[in-house]
Amino acid sequence: MGDSRGRWEGNTLVVDSTNFTDKIGVGGGTAPSTSLHLIERFTRTAPDTIHYEFTVDDLATFTAQWTAALDLATKPGYQIYEYACHEGNYGLRNMLSASRSDDRAAAGGVRP
Repeated sequence: MGDSRGRWEGNTLVVDSTNFTDKIGVGGGTAPSTSLHLIERFTRTAPDTIHYEFTVDDLATFTAQWTAALDLATKPGYQIYEYACHEGNYGLRNMLSASRSDDRAAAGGVRP
């Protein structure tokens, strides 16, 4: 919902975004100004971990720029699929519904 540009700084992918629409919120839903500048950094720190850091720079909304960071780790057996793979896939709802029904049955619940 903005214009993003990516570049590499060593082994870190840096995504620099500006020109956001009015359809986003940051900092607990706070509506940003048109001068919002978001910088995201993705660094692989282990085979199963990415360190994610983002900086929000919008002095019209906040008194100072601020940064948050967290580590994103994979779960064994978990697969990530590109969101576009399911775009327009109306059968996905049925697949998920059937899977949840199987989960309930396995846990001793009743199938609908």
